[in-house]
This record gives sequence, structure tokens and C-alpha cells, in this order.
Amino acid sequence: MGFNCGIVGLPNVGKSTLFNALTQSAAADAQNYPFCTIEPNTGRVVVPDNTLHELARVAGSQKILPTQLEIVDIAGLVKGASTGEGLGNKFLGNILSTDAIIHVVRCFENDDIVHVHGKIDPLGDIETIETELMLADLESIDKQIKNLEKKARGLDKDAIKLLADANTIKSNLEKSIPARLGDVDSAPFNLLTTKPVIYVCNVDEASAATGNKYSDMVREKFGATNDVLVISSKIEMEISQIVDPDERKMFLDDLGLSESGLDQVIKTGYKTLGLQTYYTIGPKEAHAWTITVGMTAPQAAGKIHTDFEKGFIRAEVISPSDFIALGGEVAVKEAGKMRLVGRDYIMQPGDICHFLFNN
Repeated sequence: MGFNCGIVGLPNVGKSTLFNALTQSAAADAQNYPFCTIEPNTGRVVVPDNTLHELARVAGSQKILPTQLEIVDIAGLVKGASTGEGLGNKFLGNILSTDAIIHVVRCFENDDIVHVHGKIDPLGDIETIETELMLADLESIDKQIKNLEKKARGLDKDAIKLLADANTIKSNLEKSIPARLGDVDSAPFNLLTTKPVIYVCNVDEASAATGNKYSDMVREKFGATNDVLVISSKIEMEISQIVDPDERKMFLDDLGLSESGLDQVIKTGYKTLGLQTYYTIGPKEAHAWTITVGMTAPQAAGKIHTDFEKGFIRAEVISPSDFIALGGEVAVKEAGKMRLVGRDYIMQPGDICHFLFNN
């Protein structure tokens, strides 16, 4: 698994259409009325990886196992969701299980598609969603503060430290500062606004390459602290129907686009979450693995199996460029290009690894 993203936004902003396009499926019922998504739809998409396929070709791998992105289409939130309005807290809870939030913002005009607030106002829409998430977090942090206060009275050192952080987070939330933008570590508190947010401006087809006045407003307001993407859900639906890579590239070129929305989301997600890929390559299978930037070789080995990390001895590491240029593992070894690394080795993007471990 690569990473998990939850798609959120107001009703009728194009979440389900984007979900269908990104997952290249019709799993979500994209209809022109609020709350057509009653249960969160989940889809997985293969992360495009040309390097993996080239490595598999050189190695003659029988099977290719790319990493995947899981996308969850969460029903539209409305003002008052934190107190049960619309479909309420059930869907706020669904967000907690995701690694990142894709916040879809309506940046197109269309009289045939009803806006829940009756007007196109991307900044107001974002504020509505953010407010509901922060209100839910305030309720959560209040409960945690009460529990920590009891432990702190017993002179629990960890509780005393966490209590100070919790009070700082609460103060920030009351000032409309989400937990992810605060100056303390909010990870231990499992809050909604700790999740990194990628804003997706859903624009009309004509604005897909350049954006429009609405997407410019979002970028100007949030671009300094968040990634802001401009995507047309309708165009993504068309792209998802094109199987041939060359035809897809021609279609994108004609629209003035260098890459699809899916590619944008994946690249941005990896960057936002601090992720990278390494490979295990052999005649049976070529496998891509997703790890966090800064992981050591034993930690990366643990992604395959916990026994690999516990019994780690050393790892044989090859760069993908050497593997491809020289024609495989044997040639790389003969050229003296394979490295032996120990427990302190920090994994680099694209490393090809063979882990040696004690059972």
C-alpha cells in the first residue's frame, strides 16, 4: 500500500465524479443532489511507475507488483456536521482513518448543478469544512485534556507534557488555527485537522490548464501552507476511459496538460506525506514498496515482514540506473556497483534492495 487519502468537500462539488475518475471506476453514484454518497466508497489505484516496469523488463520478472493509492470518497459535509447536521459525525470519523485529505473545492459555474449555499464561493466553502473539522477537534481535545489533567495530578511526566501541548492546540483551534499549522506535535492526539490537506480546485474544462478566478483565490489564500491543484473532474473522467498510453498523452497535449489529475494527486501526496519508493527485484517478481523518507534499511525491510527488521544483518543495495544500464544484478556485482550497507543506512529513493537477516 502506498498511502490513503480521503476526499472531502461540500455536497455537489464533484467529489464522487473525481473519485470515479481517479479510480477509473463507476463505484460512486455521482448524481446531482446532496448526500448521494451514503457509505464511503473506497477504491485503489496503481501508482504509475515507469522505473518499476523497466526494472522488471531487465530482470525478466514474471510478476509486477506496483504500490497502490487508496482513495476514500467521504460523503459531503455541511455546516453543523460536528453537531450532527447533514450526515454528521459518522463521516468526520471516516476521515480519521486516512493519511491525508483531498479537499475538493467547487471552482466552476453551472446553473444545472445546485450549490448547497446557492453561490460559488470557494473560500467560504473551505471555511465551512475547516470550521466543522476544528469544532470536532475541539470536542475531542477537551475530552483528552480532562483525562490528562487526572494523570498530571498524579505527577505523570508524560501526561504533564502532553497536557501542555493539548492546551496549546486547544487555544489554536479556538483561534481557527488547525492542529497541523500549530507549533506543537499534534500527532499523539489523533485529530482531524492534523491531517495534511491537498486542495483540489475542480474547474470547468476550459480552465483545466490555466485555472480561473476561483482557483486563483484558493491558491492565493492557501498556497503558502498547502498544496493546491487545479483539476477538471469531467476531463479526468474522459482520461480514465482512454486505455492506450499514447492516446492518453495526445489527449492531454491537446488540452495543454502535462499530466493527469491522478498523477498530480499521487506526486503531491508522496511529497506532502514525505514518502518514497524502493524496490525488490528478481526473476519471480518486481515489487515496489512505499516507505517514509528518512527510514533506515532495517525499517524498510520491516515493510516486507517484521522478521526482516528484527533479524536484520545487512542489505545489498543497487541503484536503478546501474541495474538498467548494466543489464541486471549479476552485471552490477561484476562491475563493483553493488553496495553492502548496515543498520544505520538511510534509504534513498529508488534503491533496489536484497535484505539479509537471521530467522
